[in-house]
Amino acid sequence: MPSQRGRQDGPGAGSGLTARLTATPPRRLQTGAALLALLALLFGVLTVWQVSSRSAAADNVVNHSQPLSNDAAQIFRSLADADTTAATGFLQAGQETAAVRAQYTDDIATASQLLTKAAAQSGSGDPGQQWITKLNAELPVYAGLVETAKADDRQGIPLGGAYLRYASGQMQNQMLTEAQNLYQAETARLNSDYADARSLPWAAVGLGVILLVVLVRAQIRLFRSTNRVFNLGMMFATACATVALLWLAVGQTLSSSYLADSDAKGAAPLQMLNQAEIEALKCRAAENLNLVARGSTTAYEKAWDTDSVKLAGPGGYLAQAQSKTSGDATAQQAVIAAVASFHSWQSRHDTAHGANQSGDYDAAVSDTIGSGGGTVNAAFTSLKGSLDTAAAHEQSQFTNLADSGRSATSLLAPGSGVLTVLAAAGVVMGVNRRVAEYR
Repeated sequence: MPSQRGRQDGPGAGSGLTARLTATPPRRLQTGAALLALLALLFGVLTVWQVSSRSAAADNVVNHSQPLSNDAAQIFRSLADADTTAATGFLQAGQETAAVRAQYTDDIATASQLLTKAAAQSGSGDPGQQWITKLNAELPVYAGLVETAKADDRQGIPLGGAYLRYASGQMQNQMLTEAQNLYQAETARLNSDYADARSLPWAAVGLGVILLVVLVRAQIRLFRSTNRVFNLGMMFATACATVALLWLAVGQTLSSSYLADSDAKGAAPLQMLNQAEIEALKCRAAENLNLVARGSTTAYEKAWDTDSVKLAGPGGYLAQAQSKTSGDATAQQAVIAAVASFHSWQSRHDTAHGANQSGDYDAAVSDTIGSGGGTVNAAFTSLKGSLDTAAAHEQSQFTNLADSGRSATSLLAPGSGVLTVLAAAGVVMGVNRRVAEYR
């Protein structure tokens, strides 16, 4: 019969010995340290990834989507103003002034340049690319029709008015619709980038909290098992993890707050001001084209009625712009001035329309496109100038606040990465000190 010692030295003795060695306190400490270090590194990787993605979205807001949205609005304004100015030049009956001609040429050139710029900044999968392509193809055709209309008018050919109305129809019913679609697509992308940039990295925050809890529990267990109050390595790791978590929470919250302000106090009011100016230009075009039509249609006067309500009626763009700029005295003052200019415009429009209805066409034209201070043109120019002033102020507000939001997390990703690596090293160093005491 084999002895007790023989049984212990039998085939199963090796595995039992291994299990006992694995279960020794040093081995358990080393395993726990490895898992803690891995958790710290995982927190660092997740933090760097989530912060980097939000920083990229903030960069897109500042450098890509907001400028593209603003450029899209400028494309619309340039096209609408070109249509208005073309009609003004036509109404000058072969005596188009140099200022009107220069304004029309500048509008066409601006629209062309911005479309080229937008095409260069947009990829094939960009939702606005299809509208950019169409507008690039249609703009030269429109310009050619306008030149034909003016040439015919200078020669006294009646077809000039028909050509201009056809060109304006292409602009109003097709090109401006496409420009509006482009603006809406770029604005939707801006809103999407804002949402991505402002979202808090909850996964990283949650993992950071878990890491801190585990680090504290590990130190309590070390204290109970070794009766040592302080472990410098573990304390260092806890401090690094705490700083990384606080930096993440505070930095991302601050960035989100700045970005929210850049939207509420910059981008959103700017979008409403853009819409107001777009609607004002549509009103102005309808007004001029109604005179070009010489009573052959009531479509333009109906367009004025519709668009003027959208601009200045209850809940219209001017009212919304006034509401969105209520906390900004500079922008608010400019919008109030624009509202006052519209009331003058409305009164002068009614006077010009009354003259046209009574058969005094020359008076109607003079009241509409004249250069005097009491004309429709003067009121419109005043309104447009006020909106431009407010828009420039809101653009400046957006840029300053969005830059602050982007800067709030500029060092967060690399800083968190370094801190979590140091935390992992602190865990390993602290535990190894305790393991060495068993030797």
